[in-house]
Amino acid sequence: MGTDQLTWFNQLPALAAQQTLLDCCSAPGWAEQMTAGRPYSSTNDAIKLSGAIVAALSPADLAGALAGHPRIGERHDTSQDDSDKHRSTAACWSAQEQAGVDADDTRTGQDLAEANLEYEQRFGHIYLVCASGRTGTELLALLRGRLQNDPVDEWQVVRTELQKINVLRLRQLLAGLP
Repeated sequence: MGTDQLTWFNQLPALAAQQTLLDCCSAPGWAEQMTAGRPYSSTNDAIKLSGAIVAALSPADLAGALAGHPRIGERHDTSQDDSDKHRSTAACWSAQEQAGVDADDTRTGQDLAEANLEYEQRFGHIYLVCASGRTGTELLALLRGRLQNDPVDEWQVVRTELQKINVLRLRQLLAGLP
């Protein structure tokens, strides 16, 4: 299955490959460079290149990547029609990744909303974290801890978290792994 998906991706026209990659990471520069890096001999080769690209993303591209993610504890609407496939696929992945944030836990949800706003006021962008496999309580504790970072260090943490998310999504896209 994974080999078929990787072959399919390697054979996509460049524009279609870029659009597909924007589902993983909404940073246009990242998608362009990942497309230019084809063909990939393995999913791991794509992941390795992704890490190098994320490490060198400009602040504008990082901001573009952040724009494709909902706040922790919030969900994009996944009931949209097929005309907005990119947003729908990205929203589905975000919902899967944030599955540990219990929508019925009102107190944690309120605390996350307040902490998200505090984070955004401090750093000027959303709190990005690889939420996969983590509970709302864990994500809230991580957020509160990151509020202690200075802005330069926090951008490095954002890069690291973005790459973790990209790894998960590239594995789903190119290898069919959950």
